[in-house]
Amino acid sequence: MKNLNPAQIRFLRAQAHHLNPVVMVGDAGLSAAVLKEIGTALKAHELIKIKVMNDERSEREEMLKTICETQKAASVQHIGKTLVVYKPGDEPKFTLPK
Repeated sequence: MKNLNPAQIRFLRAQAHHLNPVVMVGDAGLSAAVLKEIGTALKAHELIKIKVMNDERSEREEMLKTICETQKAASVQHIGKTLVVYKPGDEPKFTLPK
């Protein structure tokens, strides 16, 4: 996934504002099952929130990086324990600004 420009990030953050987390990462971290669930959610929704139950910011940032690399997705936002990730589908639901 290519990097998003600031206008696209603002647009996607606004779209994600009202969303509830669809995947929760527990104390066990990113297991294969969690990554598979994230992939399924991205295919279904394109833009998802992920709730991470971890107090270490650096570990959450590493999880976000791993998620984006394995799912070929783009990081939209990391605020607190919530991660927002975007991956366009075959027929994108969102028309990103240029």
